[in-house]
Amino acid sequence: MLVVETISKIRRAYFQEKKIKEICREFRVSRNTVRKVIRSGITELTYELTVQPFPKIGPWTDELDEMLAANARKAKRDRLTLIRIFEELRARGYDGGYDAVRRYAASWSKEERSASAAAYVPLTFDPGEAYQFDWSHEIVLIDGVTTTVKVAYVRLCHSRMLFVRAYPRETQEMVFDAHDKAFSFFDGTCTRGIYDNMKTAVDTIFVGRDRAYNRRFQQMCGHYLVDPVACTPASGWEKGQVEN
Repeated sequence: MLVVETISKIRRAYFQEKKIKEICREFRVSRNTVRKVIRSGITELTYELTVQPFPKIGPWTDELDEMLAANARKAKRDRLTLIRIFEELRARGYDGGYDAVRRYAASWSKEERSASAAAYVPLTFDPGEAYQFDWSHEIVLIDGVTTTVKVAYVRLCHSRMLFVRAYPRETQEMVFDAHDKAFSFFDGTCTRGIYDNMKTAVDTIFVGRDRAYNRRFQQMCGHYLVDPVACTPASGWEKGQVEN
């Protein structure tokens, strides 16, 4: 593609009455290029790529998508490096270079992050649809001693009814007990529970809404027939009722 400086020289040479043949020979460009510059009156040529060609990696994009998605779902310590993914793709018959795989993987990751950023939890709810769960740390006076307690909050999203219970720690047993006491207080459960990514519930955070939940936490949700939903990291507004 011609740079602005070359275009300027072509225009000056033409309007100084040099022949097109001389201009082509002097600047090593084709006659069609010189005619395009002169007839259009442009001072800059831009080129927009509408379709990205993948001559080598094109037939392998579907397979590479599956490999990248499977790798993203693994725990962080178990994930393959990009060079390992490239080597595995080569073992399957891919004969292209590593740079093409690296560029494609970067594009894939960017699209996945965009999809994750666009996800949200709705803030309007039907009766019995969902509740929100969260913890807070409070400083209290017990028998004349100042101490910190962990307070569990369970709030029904439709009616905004709130259940609060304090505990000495924030262990998984306390999480289970808070749910048991809250559901007894509400005299029922909801179909969904909205949580942050607390360690007592979530083992691994994947792209988007995918989570690897703790086995015992899943058992509790299965017992109460609750479908757990985790918020996007650092997005407290997705369970704004209980946060407030």
